[in-house]
Formats: sequence, structure tokens, C-alpha cells
Amino acid sequence: MAEKVKTVVLGVTGSIAAFKAAELASRLTRNGFRVETIMTASAQEFISPLTFRNITGRPVVTTMWDPASEFSVEHIALAEAADVVLIAPATANIITKLACGLADDMLSSTVLATRAPIVIAPAMNDNMWANEITQQNVEKLKKRDFTFVGPAEGRLASGKKGLGRLAELDEIFDITLKVLGRKGDLKGRRIVVTAGGTSEPLDPVRCLTNHSSGKMGYAIAEAARNRGAEVTLISASTALSRPAGLEIVSVKTTEEMLNAVQAAVKKADALIMAAAPADFRPVKASSAKIKRQSISNLILELEKTPDILASVKGNFVRVGFAAESDHVVENAVDKIRRKGLDLIVANDITEKGSGFGADTNRVTIIDGEGRADALPMLTKGQVADRLLDRVSALLKKGKSG
Repeated sequence: MAEKVKTVVLGVTGSIAAFKAAELASRLTRNGFRVETIMTASAQEFISPLTFRNITGRPVVTTMWDPASEFSVEHIALAEAADVVLIAPATANIITKLACGLADDMLSSTVLATRAPIVIAPAMNDNMWANEITQQNVEKLKKRDFTFVGPAEGRLASGKKGLGRLAELDEIFDITLKVLGRKGDLKGRRIVVTAGGTSEPLDPVRCLTNHSSGKMGYAIAEAARNRGAEVTLISASTALSRPAGLEIVSVKTTEEMLNAVQAAVKKADALIMAAAPADFRPVKASSAKIKRQSISNLILELEKTPDILASVKGNFVRVGFAAESDHVVENAVDKIRRKGLDLIVANDITEKGSGFGADTNRVTIIDGEGRADALPMLTKGQVADRLLDRVSALLKKGKSG
């Protein structure tokens, strides 16, 4: 059975940041959401309803009194259809209306009538945001379980810098996904995910590391967040943007990652080790840069780094990854048995589209009994959800911290 398409009711109010709502509508639409846009009268002074209609493929609601609108007879139809109501940008005016329970236009009426969660992304002058009345209204809405994203600090429409700028669209999008998924199958679960390749210093300039991009670990962390989990992402250095709506712990070395994992799993239901920790480190790192001209041959003495999965024990689901270049399944089965894992995800890093840095992956998920499930080539987001299906099933069987 196909999954029901979720509906985001996007409220756009009269702020100069209204043009950014068009990109937000585009992103939501591209990600498979049905976007129903409500524009206040003042919002239409900044951007045309036609823009949102072309982006979403849906009519834009601009008034409660349009006889041609499919929502005109029963104005609470949108409130009932919404899986989430997102107001971005949200002015001080709409925040005040919602705090007082006013319902004098389509947007405020929809919010008052809906049982869907509400996400508010404020954008206004910094003095308006800091005003005591605005802050009191924000607190009222937070007590009613409204979720606020931002505002951010930066250059405002007035030309000065201050707190009142619309939050970054990535953050608004991420928090909206988190709110949409807060009743998901991982609700109330604590998931620890590691990502990226650790690095071991050779001197202040150089290090030993690997080609891991962190994309798989980040995809798992975001997918777990979107299914209701409280997520701790322990990340080595990557070029990826930091997702919102989860805790991020930054580390560099394998030792640092081990310490972070040991601290995070104390209350965890699952540990998913998608990182690629360096297996070896120099026995002694140089405190000064090693000069090329000072030596003819450099011989490095290496020692093993700590084995994180072997070191971390507890009554939680333990998932490992095996990035192999040969005998992929055999090596993964050996690893899952040696380390007593519940699941392991094996992939051939030499296969095109399945190695480090790719956006896709072809993996085999193997359970503790050695049963292998070979998946087709999928995006890393799809792999993350398939893996979390297995983790969720294990948690439902009662294995958790």
C-alpha cells in the first residue's frame, strides 16, 4: 500500500522574507509533500500568489470569501487536511493573533481549527521581536506546543544587524520534518549514530584518515529524527551541513569518538556505527611540522586505535557497518559474530555508485543469525529507512536500554 502523501499547510505573512517562502514551498514539493499555501493580504504585497501556484501545482488561498475556492464552503477543510501547519515567515502581527485566539482571516482561522502541529518561523524587526508583548505571545504559543524556528541574527530589511531574520531554510525544513515525524515508530527512542572518517594526527599539519564523507551516517541520523527518535549524531569532520533537530557531537580522533559514544549510549536504545574510524594511529605524533627537506625517508610506527564497537557494551541494539573491497558478505558475517552485533550493513566500496562520497549505496543487511538481505542500489536516505525498519522491529521485540 502506498504511503499517504502528507499535507503541509504553508502560511505566508507580510514580511520582506516572504520571497524565501517560495523556495521553501519548492523544497517541500520536491520532497513529495502536498503543499497548500495560505497567503495573508499583506503577504500578497510582497509576492504574488501565482508564484506559489506554479511551484506547488495547487491553488493558493488568499481569502475566506472566494466562492470558486474548494475550501470556501467549509473553511476548516484545510485545518482538517493539514499534517502540519508551517507559518514562514511569521510576523509579529500573526503571532499576536494566534496568541489571542483571533480568527479573522483564513490563516488564523485554519490555525485555530486544526489539530495538526504548528511550526512558526518568525521574521521581523529586531525591536519588534525583543518587545515584551511579542515575547509574552511567543511564550503563550510555546505553552500550547507551537514549535518556533529562529529567528536568526543577521542583516535585516532596515539595513542594520539584529535578531529577527528568518531562520535558514535548511533549519526550517529540518524542524518541520521532525515535527511531522514526532509520532513515528521511533517515538520516545534514543538513537546514537556515528558518521564520517576520524583522523589521527601525524604532526600539526598532517593526519591519517580515510575517504568517508559521512553521508550515510547523516542520512541515518536525519531519518531517525524524522521517525520520532531523539538522535545524537557523533560526527567526525565532514563537508556536510549540520542538520537541525538533533544533538551533534563533533570529534576528530577515534579515541574522541569512543569517549563520545560511551557517554551517549548510557540512555540509548540503539547505537548505529556508520562512521569509518581510523584503525591505526602514529605511536607518537610530532609536535612540530615534519619538514620534507630534513629527511630522505619517513618511516611511521603505527599502533591500533581503540575498537569502538568491541569496547561499548549495553542492553541496546548494536549496528555496525562493514565497508569492504573483497569477500564482502563473508567479512561482514565474521565481524558481526566477533563483535556480537545485532545487525551489520555491508557494502562493496569498489562498486560504482556504492563507495565513499556517493549519494547512493548498494548494501546487504545481515542479522545476528547470519541471514543476509541484499538490497538494490538505493539512495542513502532509502538505505537509512530500510535499516531503521529493522532497528524498529528489534526494539519492538524488547531489546533496548
